[in-house]
Amino acid sequence: MKRKFVILSIVLLINVGMNAQKAQIKEAQTVFSSGKSQDALGILKKTEYLIVNANDEDKSDFYFLKGNALKDLASKNVDAANNFSLASEAYQELIKSENEVGKYKFTLQANTALKEMKSKLVNGAVDDYKTGKYKESAEKSYKVYLFDKRDTLNLFNAASSSMTAKDYDSAITYYEELKKVNYSGKGIIYYATNKKTKEEDAFISAGARDSGILATLYEKPRDAFSPSKKLEINKNLAYIYLEKNDFVKAEICYNKVLELDPRYIDAYINLAYVKLESKKSLVDQMSALGNTPKEMQQYDELKSKKDNLVKSAIPYLKKALDIDPKNQDVIKSLMGVYRSLDMTNEYNALKATM
Repeated sequence: MKRKFVILSIVLLINVGMNAQKAQIKEAQTVFSSGKSQDALGILKKTEYLIVNANDEDKSDFYFLKGNALKDLASKNVDAANNFSLASEAYQELIKSENEVGKYKFTLQANTALKEMKSKLVNGAVDDYKTGKYKESAEKSYKVYLFDKRDTLNLFNAASSSMTAKDYDSAITYYEELKKVNYSGKGIIYYATNKKTKEEDAFISAGARDSGILATLYEKPRDAFSPSKKLEINKNLAYIYLEKNDFVKAEICYNKVLELDPRYIDAYINLAYVKLESKKSLVDQMSALGNTPKEMQQYDELKSKKDNLVKSAIPYLKKALDIDPKNQDVIKSLMGVYRSLDMTNEYNALKATM
C-alpha cells in the first residue's frame, strides 16, 4: 500500500510539473507576442528541464517558440550568429521530435525558418566581407556551414575570410576540415544580374537561378567554371604553418602542393627554408656541449645530422633554379648551402653563372 502511495505521489508531481510547464509556455508565447523575445526565453528556460517528459504537443510548442524567439533576436542583430545557431538547434529539435511521433504541427514552418536564417547569414557574411569585417564574415559563414554541412562552400568562405583577417588559428581549423571532407570546389557557378542592385549574384544551382529569373528579380544569366580549390587550400595551410614555425606540418602541406602543381616554385624554396631552419635546434645543442671525449662524440654526431639536413635542401633549390634559372635569391641561397658544406667546386660553378 505504501509503495502504491509513493508511485501515485510521483505521478501527481509529474502532472503538476507538466501543467506548470504548459502554463509557462503560454505565458512565454504572450510575452513573445508583445515583442519581448529575451523575456520569453527567460520564461522557457525555467521549465526546459521538464521538456523531456512533456507530451508531443507541448514539445512542439516549446521548441517552435524557442526557435522563433532566438530567430527574432538574431534578426535584430542581437548576437546574430550565435542566436541563429541556437535557433537552428531548436528548430531541428522540433523537426526531430515531430518526425518521431509522426505529427507535424510546426515542421513546415521550422523548415521555412531554417532556410530564411541561412539566407540571412549568407547575406550577412557577404556584407561583412565587403565592409572589411573579415572575422565576423568568417564566423557567419561557418555558422551557415553548421546549418547545412552539405553546402561546403560556406566552410571554404569561412576559411578564406579567416585567412584575410589573419585569424590563422580559425583558418587552420576550417582548412583542415575542408581537407577532411575532401572539398575541391570544382564545378559550375550560376550567375545572374539582380535587377534592383544591378550587381551579379551567384546561385547554388541552375534551378535556384531560374526561379529568380521567373520571378522577374534577375536577368542576364551566365555560367562560369570554378576550378579546384585544393591547391589554394594547401598553399594557405602551408603558409600558416610556416608562419607558426610548425615545420613538420608545413613540409607535409608543401609536398601536397607539389603533387598538385609540380612547377610551383615557392613550394621548393620554402621546403628548402624548412630544412635549413630545422638545423637550428641541432646547432644550439652543439653550442651547449663541452670538450670531454663523450661530448666531442656527441658534437660529431649532431654535426653529421646538421649537414645531412642542409644537404637535403639542395634538391629543392636546384629544382627551383630549373624553373627560374635567373632567380638571384635562389642562387644565393644555394651558394650559401654549398659554402657551409665546403662544396667548393659546386660553389664556384654556380657563382660563374651570376
